[in-house]
Amino acid sequence: MAFRHKNAKRIEGLDSNVWVEFTSLAADPSVVNLGQGLPDISPPNYLKEELAKVAFVNRLNQYTRGFGHPLLVKALSQVYGKVCGRKIDPYTDILVTIGAYGSLFSAMQGLIEVEDEVIIIEPYYDCYVDMVKMAGAKPVCIPLRYKPAAGGDVASSADWVLDPAGLASKFNPKTKAIVLNTPHNPIGKVYTKEELQKIADLCIKHDILCISDEVYEWLVYTGKKHIKIATLPGMWERTVTIGSVGKTYTVTGWKLGWSIGPQHLIKHLQVVHQNSLYTCPTPLQEAVAQALLIDFKRMDESDCYFYSLPKELEGKRNQLARMLQEAGLKPVVPEGGYFMVVDVSTLNVDLSDMEEDKPYDYKFVKWMIKNKKLAAIPLSSFCGPETQQKFEKYIRFCFIKEDSTLDAAEKILKNWKKR
Repeated sequence: MAFRHKNAKRIEGLDSNVWVEFTSLAADPSVVNLGQGLPDISPPNYLKEELAKVAFVNRLNQYTRGFGHPLLVKALSQVYGKVCGRKIDPYTDILVTIGAYGSLFSAMQGLIEVEDEVIIIEPYYDCYVDMVKMAGAKPVCIPLRYKPAAGGDVASSADWVLDPAGLASKFNPKTKAIVLNTPHNPIGKVYTKEELQKIADLCIKHDILCISDEVYEWLVYTGKKHIKIATLPGMWERTVTIGSVGKTYTVTGWKLGWSIGPQHLIKHLQVVHQNSLYTCPTPLQEAVAQALLIDFKRMDESDCYFYSLPKELEGKRNQLARMLQEAGLKPVVPEGGYFMVVDVSTLNVDLSDMEEDKPYDYKFVKWMIKNKKLAAIPLSSFCGPETQQKFEKYIRFCFIKEDSTLDAAEKILKNWKKR
């Protein structure tokens, strides 16, 4: 009798992945890749130098503490203690994981139960919904709505807002948590204190958790300020804040992240971590710890990498916005992060001959990669099927790129406009 293997029900319907598909399409060397959030700029030299030193320290090539290398959690407690204005215990209030993905997964598995409901704001980073489903819970989505400011010539990520009444209507006795992402991927929205307070008030009123994905916390541009929802009254005790080495130091391949919050929440994430990944690479943790200590000492100075990187990226953001506008497109200029969404409907590209039963932006990006050698990510992949139509005229570009990469993209856009 032939062996018949049936998959676990919790992963049914989760097999498709936008990153797998579009990253492979953009792998052709002739394609200018502004799709995946893959920096091609150099990380800071002192970070790379610290990693080189570690290889020659024998003990640092072995296992370290499972919940986070001691020096790293101490460095994180200093940095975030200063940011949050409170004492953060390095051993009970912090968990170091394999990337922010590991932090999200540990939070979902450790805090969310079968049949719970988790509120997710659309567009969302795609793994949020899948991780909620894998925990056996139900994702409940609410979209950001585009409300352009009066008299504004250029669209801003600030124009995308939550409807307070709509958000309040999503809360019920089954609601266990809300997932917040600020600065937001893909829109680039940086939530204001007033917006965060409305979310906090609902969390407190209904006694629910907040899982706050803040991996782009340092990448905030002129005139905006990132505020951690955990610092608002009554929110520390109910919030898990997630950060990332890859986004902080432009080393996405290092895959280190962290969860920060009160002991009574973090201890449950630690249980998941110790029974899945258990520990993270010691050399990488040591190097990051040393880099954080360097930047902690100069957090009041402009040459701190936390501040110098967004200054560099702001110029790249402005360049990409200008390029897109000159090509006749409508970019949404982000307040934070390193992505920019753009309305491509003005190009009126006829895609009726493409047979795929997919949203317009999905087909558009595949067409653009093939015909224009320029890669992006379709925005509808960040949405559920009920709201894809609202976002299918947008695609997402990444601008944490070398000037040569952006210049190559500009050349493509200029030739496109001429034709």
